[in-house]
Formats: sequence, structure tokens, C-alpha cells
Amino acid sequence: MSTPDVQPAIVVNGLTRRFGALEAVRAVSLAIAPREIFGLVGPDGAGKTTLMRMLAGVLRPHGGTIELDGIDVVGEPERAKAVLSYMPQRFGLYEDLTVDENIFFYGELFELSRAKFRERTAELLDAAGLAPFRRRLAGQLSGGMKQKLGLVCALIHTPRVLLLDEPTTGVDPVSRRDFWAILYRLREQGVTIVLSTAYMDEAERCSRLALLHAGTVRCCDTPQRLKDLVRGSLLAVAGGNPRSNGAALADAPGVAGVLLMGDRVHVRVDDASARRDELARRLAARGLPHEPVVAVEPGIEDVFVALVGDSA
Repeated sequence: MSTPDVQPAIVVNGLTRRFGALEAVRAVSLAIAPREIFGLVGPDGAGKTTLMRMLAGVLRPHGGTIELDGIDVVGEPERAKAVLSYMPQRFGLYEDLTVDENIFFYGELFELSRAKFRERTAELLDAAGLAPFRRRLAGQLSGGMKQKLGLVCALIHTPRVLLLDEPTTGVDPVSRRDFWAILYRLREQGVTIVLSTAYMDEAERCSRLALLHAGTVRCCDTPQRLKDLVRGSLLAVAGGNPRSNGAALADAPGVAGVLLMGDRVHVRVDDASARRDELARRLAARGLPHEPVVAVEPGIEDVFVALVGDSA
């Protein structure tokens, strides 16, 4: 596992959490550098939310330690809350309050001075594009605007560490783009960001990624270095029925794995140049229509499936 060369902003050692007989997070260790956008990727049940809640100090681990800017999160959770902000999947906005009233509520929670509150509110609303909607009820905002309001509330006290649990799930593409623009600005301002995401294009934007599976970190590195770990080559087969094409190719010679990707199939092979024509002939022999088989670069989803499969 690669670690940052600078003094980490977050250090996790041997973190473990159980729910009855289920070990949701098992011996996780991570070092996250200042100003990183660090991503957690994995299927439902991988332990992402449990890990995030422990980092935020709202769920006590059964083992291991967490240091956040030198603060022991397990031993001093209240002290840690002053330097971090946690935005869960369902952020606690009050839909019968206006945008301004929601922000005021969170400003009061963190005991901001009136001058500091006014300064931060104006700055954050402008960055989020919400300034024209200050008097609108939160319940009347679109999904993307609600998420941006949640982020404004989470940032009102100027945290050094921001924890985001799948912040853009269900948000339209334009709002997702705007949300990420805000995250990039926060990183430039010195904020360390840890987020979990179900979107692989968002995972590509992270400084580094931890791939979680069954409560453990299988790999942790930059997106490009993770791609370099994948053995073999990747071929894409579009057209026809992707499920039928994938089933026909799964047991072909030289095939290490098959992944359905919307309207096409990604096929991991030992040698792309040697297998491309073989796979095309195999599909033709079975009467399965398809477009030309082409070599492609793996995405993070391909990487995750390959690495988890190889290490399972």
C-alpha cells in the first residue's frame, strides 16, 4: 500500500468494527495526506459508510486507532469535531426552513461569531451558486441544490477535514460537475477530503483510492497505478446482446474475466492482439451479432473487479 511522503492529515491503524457476528470493517489501515481528495470505492456492504462514521467519531470502533490532524478521534471525539465535518448520505437539512435558516442553524451549532458567520455564508453561497435562493425553503430545492446546501452547512465552521459519504448519489450530471468544482476549490484552500462514491468517473478524479471489499482494503493507490496492477489486456465488445456475448466469451481460452458495461462487454485477456480475432470468431460461430472487438484502457470498475477477483 503506497502512503503519502508528507505528514499525513489522517492516520488509521487496524480499524475494526463488528455488528454482532458481522465484521463490517476489518483491520483497516490508511494514511491520507493533507489536501488529498481520497476516495473509498466498493460495492454495497463493503464497509464504506461504517468506516466513514468511525472517522467522523460518531461510531466507536471495536479496535484500532484514528488520528486526525494529530487528534485522537476515538479518545477525544468532541475535540476532533472542531476540525472536521461529516456529510452523511442523508444530510440533516430542515426542509421547512429556508436556505439561510438552515445555514444559520449550523452556524449556531458551531458557535460562530456574527461577523464570521456572515463572511462564510456569503463566500459559500456564492461558490455553490445558491446566493439567489437564500429565502427558498430547502424542501423546494432540487436534489443537486440540496446537496450543495448540505455542503455549505458542513463547511460553515471552516473544517480542515471533510468527510463525504456518497455525496452525489442521485444528483444530475450538471450538479455533480458543480459539486466537484467546489471540492477542487476546497482542496486548493487546504482542506483534506475523504469521500465514498458509487460513480467510477468520480473515482478517477480522486488523488488516491482505497478499494474496499468485505470490510478490508484490497488495494490503495492512485487511479493510474491501480490500473497498472491489472494483469493482461482489456477488449471491448459492443453491439448485439451484451449478456449473451459475455456468457459466450467467459470460458474462452485466454479470458480471465468478463464484465458487463451497459451496452458492451469488457473482456480481460492474456494477450489482446492474439485473442481479438479468436473472440470475434467465437461470437460469429454462435450467431451472435457484434461490432468489431477493440482494445480499450481499463476503468476503475474494471480494476476493482480484476483485483478483487484475483485476490479473492
